[in-house]
Amino acid sequence: MITSTTPTVPGREVVESLGVVTGEAIIGAHIFRDFFAGITNIIGGRAGGYEKALRQARDIAIQEMCDEARSRGGEAVIGVDLDYEALGTDNGMLMVSASGTAVRLG
Repeated sequence: MITSTTPTVPGREVVESLGVVTGEAIIGAHIFRDFFAGITNIIGGRAGGYEKALRQARDIAIQEMCDEARSRGGEAVIGVDLDYEALGTDNGMLMVSASGTAVRLG
């Protein structure tokens, strides 16, 4: 599935718009990842555990969005937007959502 943040696919013509498609993934912050991220924040550096979790959540959200586009007969998703939100009473979870427009290409 072709995905693009732009409203077009270079070298291809959009022949039909199939509507907005979305995908979401919610991940919880693991206690050990929190602990090691806190240490990383104190001594400097990157929080690798969080980065890996964010990548996984982003990949799941994009895959769900593409699956919905495919189920509608889409060949691509254009205008893709990713959004990250902290959820829960103590912001202990993170939601990643992906949205775009499913299209058929000529």
